[in-house]
Amino acid sequence: MKKNKPYIRPKTAVPRFSEENGFYTTEARSFNMSRIRSKGTKPEKLLKKALWQAGVRYKSPKHKLPGKPDISLKKYQLVIFVDGTFWHGYNWEERKHTIKSNREFWIAKIERNMERDQEINAYYQAKGWTVLRFWDFDVKGGACIKRILDLLDFFL
Repeated sequence: MKKNKPYIRPKTAVPRFSEENGFYTTEARSFNMSRIRSKGTKPEKLLKKALWQAGVRYKSPKHKLPGKPDISLKKYQLVIFVDGTFWHGYNWEERKHTIKSNREFWIAKIERNMERDQEINAYYQAKGWTVLRFWDFDVKGGACIKRILDLLDFFL
């Protein structure tokens, strides 16, 4: 008897960012892009500081965990991500039409980031972990801290 394999949707292909493919950049743009951080962003620091002040002791993962979570609480099997609105596609269906230059690259890049976020969520959930994702602008409001503390109270 032949087993049915589950359908796996093909990943979005992101074209290489090179002049041969029609993508262009200036030295100034290249310098600016090299300064964009993936760790230690202001929203991430705000969330960490607020958690620490609330008495929540956490670790910034030293070992590379899948998806590189910003905060992990092993005791509660909880990972927290702070996603940037541009890079992770906030309000994507409306915003993708505003991209003017190198559209082919950026649309594919951001859509692949969104797919990867879903894959990482599924990975942790399959392992029994809880995944929290916050937009960078949500961190400033303080609702994130309340949600995290409510979840931790649930575990206790």
